[in-house]
Amino acid sequence: MKVFLTGGTGFIGSRVATQLRGRGDEVVALVRTPSKAEALEETGCDLVAGDLGDVDAIRAAMSDCQAVIHAAAMYEVGIKKTQHPAMYQANVVGTRNVLGAALDLQVPRCIHVSTIGVFGDTKGEVVDETAFSNLATFGTYYEETKHQAHLVALELIARGLPCIIVMPGVTYGPHDPSAMGQLIERFIAKKLPALPLPTLGGNYGHRDDIVSGILLALDKGRTGESYILGGEIARQKEFVAKLAAHLGRKPPRDLPTGLLKAIALLGPVVGPLLDLPPNLHEATASDGATFWGIHEKATRELGYSPRNIDEGIKDLLAAV
Repeated sequence: MKVFLTGGTGFIGSRVATQLRGRGDEVVALVRTPSKAEALEETGCDLVAGDLGDVDAIRAAMSDCQAVIHAAAMYEVGIKKTQHPAMYQANVVGTRNVLGAALDLQVPRCIHVSTIGVFGDTKGEVVDETAFSNLATFGTYYEETKHQAHLVALELIARGLPCIIVMPGVTYGPHDPSAMGQLIERFIAKKLPALPLPTLGGNYGHRDDIVSGILLALDKGRTGESYILGGEIARQKEFVAKLAAHLGRKPPRDLPTGLLKAIALLGPVVGPLLDLPPNLHEATASDGATFWGIHEKATRELGYSPRNIDEGIKDLLAAV
């Protein structure tokens, strides 16, 4: 199968590319700067220069593909409002450009990589795919734009796009550039004296499991359906406590969210000093929130079988 892939240089997308190539699929990867995508080229991917706003490049690269995996997104929490337009263009307009081209070109199989964050705060409940709602409220602009992108995918599905939506939870693994990856790296390096957002709740899935779920959805998913791809439900402090146990150390003390909120106006100055984003108002909005979803549907229909946190941390530490 020949697959058009966006986000191939990202944390999840790069492993998607590797796994596709490993099983013999051709991969056409849209990248901004091919000269900076050597790892993709080494796996045998065909690189096409362009970004999510370049409709002509997208359509030309996709024209003879049998499948599309749209994994690209701008993922950052606590951004300044001046960055909102760029995030909207990448996450919402970019999704319309990619999936809209797939509909026009009648690509027979599409995967849209959404997120459990499109549910908003589940308020302590572990929800399933039916919890998606236009009434959801969001603490970050990332969640808001991914919710809008999810709606774009649903709109195009209603118009005939043969698309399956996957919704990963908190994804972790070696060499993760996200805030979660940086937090793990700082703790391993003994540079995390206090843990921010300790009560933030997530469904923690190892990157390799999330990628396996994406490929299972590509192969077995039912058109028009959505699948949560998670791992184990936990609070952030519980995840870090398990990490500490594997390292034979004590977990860090909690960093009071109230303190961060009190100094939020100083975020552009204080944030970088604490390895936190500049917009502390947004960064602290999710403390106590839960992004909890059950992946029973993916297990039942796709054969998705993620590892638990202890197994995932063991694999992560073996790779760093």
